[in-house]
Amino acid sequence: MADFLTDKPTNLERAFLVGIQTDKMAPGEGAELLMELKELVENIGLTVTRSALVQLRRPTPALLLGSGKADELIAQAKEDGADVIVFDEALSPAQQRNWEELSGLAVIDRQEVILEIFSDRAHTREATLQVALARMEYSLPRLTRAWTHLSRQRGKGAMGGEGETQLENDRRTVRDRIAHLKEELKKVVSQRDVQRRKRQRVPVPTCAIVGYTNAGKSTLLNTLTGARVLAADKLFATLDPTTRQLVLRGNQKLLVTDTVGFIRRLPHGLVEAFKATLEEVVVADFLLHVIDAANPNFEHHHATTLAVLTELGAADNTIVTVFNKSDIADPLLLQRARQMVPDALFVSARTGAGLDTLEARCVELIADSLSATDLLVPHARYDVVARLHTVGHVQSEEQLDDGIHVRGRFPVTHAAYFAPFVVTK
Repeated sequence: MADFLTDKPTNLERAFLVGIQTDKMAPGEGAELLMELKELVENIGLTVTRSALVQLRRPTPALLLGSGKADELIAQAKEDGADVIVFDEALSPAQQRNWEELSGLAVIDRQEVILEIFSDRAHTREATLQVALARMEYSLPRLTRAWTHLSRQRGKGAMGGEGETQLENDRRTVRDRIAHLKEELKKVVSQRDVQRRKRQRVPVPTCAIVGYTNAGKSTLLNTLTGARVLAADKLFATLDPTTRQLVLRGNQKLLVTDTVGFIRRLPHGLVEAFKATLEEVVVADFLLHVIDAANPNFEHHHATTLAVLTELGAADNTIVTVFNKSDIADPLLLQRARQMVPDALFVSARTGAGLDTLEARCVELIADSLSATDLLVPHARYDVVARLHTVGHVQSEEQLDDGIHVRGRFPVTHAAYFAPFVVTK
């Protein structure tokens, strides 16, 4: 975790968590977020010694909390032998620095925990660049923490001392690195755009799987398509978008993309950094919004995903709501889910239950997006029939004396190619 940007000890093992409940938050929301923070912290290998929920009426500029409460929490953290205090609320660089000076411990917030997880689990070049950019932009205003131990060496003259000079050098280095990362990302995004255009030359319908982290999106992709995407019962098990082909009824093909999971209080820098990856969500023909039906907080997860989709400009896309893990969900939770989204589908990606209904819904959506046509294709032109199956939705196919009668829905972009075979009524 430590580098020259943060100057934190590398042997952090025990974490003391601080959650915040304000009057503006729903009752119990602070406790729910604190439980989520505990899982996030455990994902980076730290042991949680204690979790404290603070009722905050009015934040203070210096410490976020009042000085009395700060002293009380620091005493508890030291009593537990904690190495780091982790806040569920975002801390300003000044607040973070003040807490570290007051406690003598490392102090981080939810944003830094999520950045650490993303950094550990990014594998493709694009994801690695995006995480590096987000970390650099997060660290830039916090560089002063790395050089407080040199403050005594600061000179009295106009030039300043070693700490000040080193700080300016580091700021320059980070700004240069940010500029370089942005240029590299442009190249990677450009390459991905070329790949997408190649796919669109033979337009195959596309859908993107979205949802709260750990809802079972990767498992659903694996079960539907036979892919081997990492699927584990932990937050942010996979960060890199994966596209696989699903063959539906009637040999209808569909490209399905698994995306990074969403989470409450996702650092805005990461939303910006991952917008290139999440462009697949914006351009998809429709979305599969996967929700963990076994999680008592699924209403919050549903709202968070819709909020992120709105920020991405994808809220108006056709969305199919899919409650996953219905095989292990409490019946009362399933009842709540049906009341929240009456037309939702209920499946189990683990057992395969309900997936036939999901695939049928996908076929319906694809058919609705295409224009209905009757064609008569000569027996010698089976290549045309094969292409019809590839790019459209064939509803029926009948062998006649004068050719093959095909009824279905096909993209208007292929109208000129199929025009010679259209049956006029």
